[in-house]
Amino acid sequence: MEIRMMKNEDRLVIMEIYNEAILNTTDVYDYEPLNQIQMDKWFQEKGINNRPVLVAEVDGQSVGFATYGTFRLKKANQFSVEHSVYLKKEYRGRGFGKELLIQLMSHANKDNIHAMFGCIDAGNTISLDLHLKMGFEQVGYLKECGYKFDRWLDLVIVEFIFK
Repeated sequence: MEIRMMKNEDRLVIMEIYNEAILNTTDVYDYEPLNQIQMDKWFQEKGINNRPVLVAEVDGQSVGFATYGTFRLKKANQFSVEHSVYLKKEYRGRGFGKELLIQLMSHANKDNIHAMFGCIDAGNTISLDLHLKMGFEQVGYLKECGYKFDRWLDLVIVEFIFK
């Protein structure tokens, strides 16, 4: 496996991975998959804000991505980010997410980020366990703040402070 910065040719697979998560998981609280115009805007915002999109590649195939972006649009929050890690279904639970998160945290540290947040569906115990093992601390729990697949969803907020 190789972790690298996103290339232009990764755009389609990133959209496919993200849309699969929207349609089949509670990892994303959206209902409808994103279209190419929405994804192009997302990629453009990453570039304008100089935010990384890291890609996990196995045997020449992109299998996951990780990124971070704005945490609240207030000036005082400029040193805090919210991050995301997504993998193709068949690559989940095999350590690729951990490697993406390690590299993303390293990038954030070099980028002078002070706090990194993750908003994780409470049912995603694999992601929660990974984050806690990586030094994140649970700092919030929002009950029934989302509704998807005919049920209410709880959200756990985790935070990592770079020293």
